[in-house]
Amino acid sequence: MSDDYRVIDADGHVLELDEILVDYLPQPWRDMEWHRSYSLWAGWDGYIRGLRAKGGSPGQGRGPSPDDWLEFLDVNQIERTVLYPTQGLTLGVYQDHDWAAALARAYNDMMHDLYTKKDPRMQVVALLPIQDVSASVAELRRCVTELGMPGAVIPSVVQARPYFGDESYWPLWEAAQELDVPIAPHSGTAAFLALDGLQNQAAAHCLEHPFAQQKQFTHMMFEGVFELFPRLRVAILECGAGWVPWMMDRMDEEVERKGRFTPRLKKKPSDYVRDGNIFFTAEVEESALPLFASYVRDDILLWASDFPHERDARQFGGDIPTLIEREDVSDSLRRKIFFDNTCRLYGFDSEGRNPRQKQLVAATA
Repeated sequence: MSDDYRVIDADGHVLELDEILVDYLPQPWRDMEWHRSYSLWAGWDGYIRGLRAKGGSPGQGRGPSPDDWLEFLDVNQIERTVLYPTQGLTLGVYQDHDWAAALARAYNDMMHDLYTKKDPRMQVVALLPIQDVSASVAELRRCVTELGMPGAVIPSVVQARPYFGDESYWPLWEAAQELDVPIAPHSGTAAFLALDGLQNQAAAHCLEHPFAQQKQFTHMMFEGVFELFPRLRVAILECGAGWVPWMMDRMDEEVERKGRFTPRLKKKPSDYVRDGNIFFTAEVEESALPLFASYVRDDILLWASDFPHERDARQFGGDIPTLIEREDVSDSLRRKIFFDNTCRLYGFDSEGRNPRQKQLVAATA
């Protein structure tokens, strides 16, 4: 709790280490010799992402460990976090489907063992091998029903695959809807986004999250995913929220003029956004935040730390107070952004707890 506000972090991260993950690999990879000059994960995009100012990286470049994360929650008066991968966000560029599925399973088992089992304040979303939809459905079911995970992440950058509105992904949307868990298409690389010529990491990072996720979101919208799967919850993270009213207007105009290309839509794209199953993270200083709340909905906005990405670990302390002190954000809206909306996205109860894990504990008692 922070100044009488209950806070859940909708999107934190781990920095997964190959030397830990390798022990979770299934056969036939488990018995192979790992050449440590190669990462287990796909390559990045030509930008330097691994360097931080001295003293500012949790775990001195090896973290945040579970203990580091718990300390971060305590220092910032956050009740719990929902953890996403870092290297795992590049899983979508792998060509080998079997390896992608094995790596995703190993990651999910590792995260469950090291984080959620240690303390349920650290919830984990399942990483899915989106190259193989059948494997993704199977892994989603396993992670939700056997590990109690409250949702899943899919890399929004997927090499040599259709966009997410394609019919090939429909079994995954159906499974997520049936299991009542959200899916988050999450960016993590500037590769394959036609950003190569920028040659400036700040410019590339500014665009990589919005570009990748907006492409997938728009394709899903125009191909009728939200009409066909009306209970599917989707989280679009780390892109801000100010672009959403503009995109709603633009999509509506496209359907009005070119509706023959969107035959599955039964209403305007903006109506699907206003249905309340598509969630967005808001930046604490975002000027368009009040506009979004009044023009779209106020119960689909989330707060996310994104810790430990982008900034020195010592620079996160002002985020929550900044939103609390804004005079143009109502007390009611703050409470929704900090707590209520995140509970609704992930299916947490009124106390912010994941009921799936309580059910698993009861079943094994």
